[in-house]
Amino acid sequence: MQKPFDLSKFRTGITKSISGISAGFHDPVDWISTGNHTLNYLISGDFNKGIPLGKVSVFAGESGSGKSFICSGNLVRSAQEKGCQVVLFDSENALDEDWLKALNVDTDPSKLLKISVSMIDDVAKSISEFMKDYKANYGDLEYDEMPKLLFVVDSLGMLLTPTDVAQFEKGDMKGDMGRKPKALTALVRNTVNQLAPYPIGLVCTNHTYASQDMFDPDDKISGGQGFVYASSIVVAIKKLKLKEDLDGNKVSTVQGIRAACKVMKSRYSKPFEGVQIKIPYETGMDPYSGMVEMLEQKGIVVKTGNKLEYTSPVTGEIIKEFRKGWTSDKLQVIIDEWDMNPLVVPVAVEDDIDETELDDPSVYEENVE
Repeated sequence: MQKPFDLSKFRTGITKSISGISAGFHDPVDWISTGNHTLNYLISGDFNKGIPLGKVSVFAGESGSGKSFICSGNLVRSAQEKGCQVVLFDSENALDEDWLKALNVDTDPSKLLKISVSMIDDVAKSISEFMKDYKANYGDLEYDEMPKLLFVVDSLGMLLTPTDVAQFEKGDMKGDMGRKPKALTALVRNTVNQLAPYPIGLVCTNHTYASQDMFDPDDKISGGQGFVYASSIVVAIKKLKLKEDLDGNKVSTVQGIRAACKVMKSRYSKPFEGVQIKIPYETGMDPYSGMVEMLEQKGIVVKTGNKLEYTSPVTGEIIKEFRKGWTSDKLQVIIDEWDMNPLVVPVAVEDDIDETELDDPSVYEENVE
């Protein structure tokens, strides 16, 4: 009788004989919160998740839009709370220790390694060398026993190529626009496959520029589109003025920014949905900012008169409050019920969100110049 072919033995053999490949599925197990429940939901379909380890995520936006606040601040802090160590590549020379500490990031060298870099090749070599050492020491362990790590590159837009450096030394300022997109694409492509089997994530910030295409008004991400294909999550951020006090009352002076986040790509939820996140200068980001508006758009809370009403599908209890009365404790009730009963969140409910909404300044406050 012919011996049956054992596919599992073939799997073991091929992964050992060919370096650079991994067999099996690598669905995300560990998630890192962005610090905002609504953004978490739009990215991952879960209020408490966020970005996954084992994948590449990109947050792109103009200067001062809050991308470093989210990535180098909130995501790093959330990662540390989950037991992750963090390697932070700073290409802008802008991440001061006092600023990180103000965001409750633990800057202890045993938990955070900050590396100042200027070249794409240096980031690639650093990640490659780290992964070689990681595989050699922990590659044979079970996933749950492996140490967790988060790479953060802030930002891709400021990284240089060797040609850029050589031209600068000669006083030639032409730049190397041809090779840079290819180098960024190669960096992300090579990294994404190395991360897949391990509890290691890569988060990058990048710059955006205004589109010149009248038929496609969305801001464009610098460095080309190549690395976007290898990313699991891409979020575009616009900077808007926040002219409200901490109680939500309109004021004439700017009290902070509104980070208008739009999910351009996600492998875990619907794309082209957005949220405005308030980041007051005095208090920082509110984890529940933008949640009332999203729940209203989704039909979870319904406007009745001048109040918003929520009926619990779990207990039948009705919560009815003015818009400003929807405080964090009441919003947390909805999040907790979603955890118990996913049907609470209407993933299958169609909404009327206009995909160009984030590009229409009239929807928000006046645009920041």
